[in-house]
Amino acid sequence: MIPAGAGGMKQFESFVLDTSNACLWQGGVRISLPPKPFELLRYLVENPARLVTHDELLDALWPETYVQPQVLRTYVLELRKLLGDDADHPRFIQTQPKRGYRFVAVVTETTVIGHSAPMAVAAAELQPPDIVGRDRELAQLHDGLQALNAGQRRILFVTGETGIGKTTLVDTFCRQLRSTGVANVAHCQCVQGLGSKEEYYPVIEALNQLCASPEGDVVCRALARMAPAWLPRGDQSLDGNSDSINLRAGHERTAGDLCRALEELSATRPLVLAFEDLHWADSATINLISALARRLARARLMVVATYVPDKVSRDHALECLKRDLLMHHCCAEIVVRPLAKQALAELLSKELRQQNLPAGLAEFVHHHSVGNPLFAISVLDHLIAEGYLVRRSIGGSAHWEQGLPLGEMASVVPRGLLEMIELEIARLTSDEQCILEAGSLVPVAFPAWAVAAALDRDAVETEETCDTLTRRLHFVARAGEDELPDGTRSTFYAFTHGLYREVLYQRQAAPRRARRHFRIAEQLGNYFRGREADVAREMAFHYEAAGNWKQAAAALRSAARGASLRSAHHQAAEILERALRLAQNLNAADRDGEVEAIRAELESAHGAMAGGGRPKLNIRQEII
Repeated sequence: MIPAGAGGMKQFESFVLDTSNACLWQGGVRISLPPKPFELLRYLVENPARLVTHDELLDALWPETYVQPQVLRTYVLELRKLLGDDADHPRFIQTQPKRGYRFVAVVTETTVIGHSAPMAVAAAELQPPDIVGRDRELAQLHDGLQALNAGQRRILFVTGETGIGKTTLVDTFCRQLRSTGVANVAHCQCVQGLGSKEEYYPVIEALNQLCASPEGDVVCRALARMAPAWLPRGDQSLDGNSDSINLRAGHERTAGDLCRALEELSATRPLVLAFEDLHWADSATINLISALARRLARARLMVVATYVPDKVSRDHALECLKRDLLMHHCCAEIVVRPLAKQALAELLSKELRQQNLPAGLAEFVHHHSVGNPLFAISVLDHLIAEGYLVRRSIGGSAHWEQGLPLGEMASVVPRGLLEMIELEIARLTSDEQCILEAGSLVPVAFPAWAVAAALDRDAVETEETCDTLTRRLHFVARAGEDELPDGTRSTFYAFTHGLYREVLYQRQAAPRRARRHFRIAEQLGNYFRGREADVAREMAFHYEAAGNWKQAAAALRSAARGASLRSAHHQAAEILERALRLAQNLNAADRDGEVEAIRAELESAHGAMAGGGRPKLNIRQEII
């Protein structure tokens, strides 16, 4: 763990780093960060104006684990995007090529978060017990509602990946409005498959809700007068007769009539229309929202629409509408991001109904769900079903505790999520599936050249395909670039969800996986010919995954010699211990000689350790 700094609040420009609550604030709005990016930012902020080397950061953030330095670039890229920083003209994080990073902004101690904090706190106080970690998003929704009092209509798109909590967020907001009575609310669902068959399906559902509400009589009279064709079928609210049927006769549904009726309804009381999964909506509904956003008449009208960007192409009507409205300042977008580890732990506590969680549970679930609430709950249910979490009676009360070590779980992909992920993958072309499968062979972040090597393809074309996938899929992202020894550059990519990587890895037949791992190891050797020791552990990982024990052990011995030359004798001993384990898999003809050679090198490493004794080894577990 990184030791805490002297102060709990550190300010740089408009940002405040809250080390006590592991979050970032800007203008009083709380910004949740995943654990590792937060720790990286915290370390840089607590060491301003000096060069922090790659090795120092790796030792500070992963003290017991070997990870590739490329992962730092991934997190720095994420931080720059969050802070609005520019790598070429940095205001916050300056890159020192091949050396490390320097935090260049002025850092001061503070005790004040910002003037906008009361709004976030007010929204948090309204939170019911079934939602956590969404203070900022709720505050944004309530800010939009406040603008209605000035007659300013609001269109809000709530976006995020499947399972991230968009529905829970909007449902919470709607229930708050209903409970306080500050607005008339209709909350409806778009349904897959109906968009091409039934025009205005979600709109009709919203009108049905409004007509059935306590103010339904007012709504129906307004529709009957201004948009009779939009009256719900069979409505009997007009003075107890069936005049509504006659009113509909001879009238055609037009978006303009409905817009005028909704604007009139909002004159006496704010009106909120919430549409779930707008990516399934028909084009007529999307055009209606466009009209509601662009009309000039003053109206206390708010439209909140959720959708998954991955489910619409860039030229889809919904995506085009959002981009156009954003450009003309006619809408706003609320992006729902993954939960931070602290918020996820709170979610798990609510699910298990106990404050103190079993040791390591929150970290395990967060690592495998990456903060996605749906994934997290599915992983939790999977742990219970498989007996890794058990409920026992302690002192007369039931309590959840660990039944089996979490690290022994063969697969952390629950069946329900497995089917959902497989369905997403099945929508891709066979070529795109092969690209992602090859990417899953590399831990943490995969370079385009490795994918090309695994599939024996052209590197440039492979990189272009990877770039296309990052623009379409939420679970793959660009993670930076690296320069290869021959001077060429290759882009790195990362799976934002480890569960996707695991599914893609496991769906490959073992012989195919082994062949692809072997090709990556061989390409590493080709790129770093004469400098194999620099990438020996990566080569060993791929040779081991390919079942080539002899070359894996040889690569590890090369890595150990490199560590010894740097006087890193403890590290050399750790690497040789692993090589010794791998050598046990060799056939009898090769095993004895290899084992004897490794033991001799291991004895030499122990002899070079300080104190002359053989301390207890702390073998780092490599991320795979």
